[in-house]
Amino acid sequence: MPTICERVAAKASPQANFLKLGNGITLVHQEIPTAAVASVDIWVKAGATTDPEHSLGMAHFLEHMIFKGTDLIAPGEFDLVIESEGGISNAATSHDYAHYTFTVDASRFAITLTYLSQMLLNAKIDEVQLEQERLVVLEELRQAMDDPDWYAYQHLIETAYGSHPYSRSVLGSEAVITQIDANQMREYHRSHYRPEHMTIAIAGSVTREEAIKVVNSAFTGDTFERKFFDRAFTKSVQGFPAIPARRRHKISLPRAQHSRLNMAWIGPSVSDLEDAVQLELVSTILTEGRSARLVRELLEGFSWVQDIASSFSVQQQAGLFTISAYLDEDYLEPVEHKVVQQVTDLINNPISDAELNKAKRSLCNHFTFALESPSQLASFLGYHSLLGCESLCTDWSNAYCEIIRKVQASDLQSLVKKYLSPENYVVTCVVPEAIA
Repeated sequence: MPTICERVAAKASPQANFLKLGNGITLVHQEIPTAAVASVDIWVKAGATTDPEHSLGMAHFLEHMIFKGTDLIAPGEFDLVIESEGGISNAATSHDYAHYTFTVDASRFAITLTYLSQMLLNAKIDEVQLEQERLVVLEELRQAMDDPDWYAYQHLIETAYGSHPYSRSVLGSEAVITQIDANQMREYHRSHYRPEHMTIAIAGSVTREEAIKVVNSAFTGDTFERKFFDRAFTKSVQGFPAIPARRRHKISLPRAQHSRLNMAWIGPSVSDLEDAVQLELVSTILTEGRSARLVRELLEGFSWVQDIASSFSVQQQAGLFTISAYLDEDYLEPVEHKVVQQVTDLINNPISDAELNKAKRSLCNHFTFALESPSQLASFLGYHSLLGCESLCTDWSNAYCEIIRKVQASDLQSLVKKYLSPENYVVTCVVPEAIA
């Protein structure tokens, strides 16, 4: 009987195509003949780590301005195209990237991609439109600042990453956003929104030949003759400061209804891909499902937390392994102590075969179900291709789960010992502000 991975992969071609086109673009293509749609995900190496020092928040602000059109495409016109085709679109900015995605009927993917490519390459960045959109960006920032979860996580990464650009808020600050002008943004756009900085993932009912033809056509033109390259917008990224000991911070917020505990350890970068993937297995063992260690002890057993979760996501440079919980303030220290106990136990005592195999099955099944739709697959292929994980992308239906399946109990002990020190981590606690 075929495995879940095999059944899902059977709907698609055996492997994704990983291509470097003549115009500099990296194209990752996965044909899914049974799909009626095409999903496109474009990833640009223009995240918050590339923000100019004097203009933090530029990358996110530009993401907004991309949709304000070009000299030939009116503001909002792309949205009308998507709506008229019955499709969906979205965009986001993180530390390593900005990305733009859409899903439409496969027969309309070429015209839709042409619209988006022109906006990415030839963004007008009109002064009047910029002033209007500045208000939207500032409101998004204010809403984030009012969100205790966002505020706690931002404080956590600032503490963990120190002076490294990963400590930055992707949204910037109000003082800086109010000062960014159109000329600064145009210079930043010219430096970073270039084909050699772009990865395009296409998944759906589109052949390899059609994908290459459409991408070449959409992203080739006079705009690619630009030679502008401003070194002011490129810089080497600092190394990560080691966390020398526990760092604990407690924040009182009047808008917080519940206390929050957030713990973080510095993890591997994409250059240690197997370690990064296997840390997701550690996360599964600790918090995935009712039988997971921290869930069973702290939620089902002691009832000290209302919810607890952990995560690790691979990044270009060192990612964060995080554990977060909603709980009453009285349990902040006891829960932190129990988390450290469980981490220490994973280091000192081999996990049983039954528990390890159950976690492997759970993680592999979760991975497979998370890639069932063309849009999910395009997102996975685009992001990991941007990070340079070609082997993971070309054989996506097997490579990830093979990394998980080969983990032994001793491997897990070494992994946890390497990254999750019981002595070296950061903690941010958010508690409701006391009412006088």
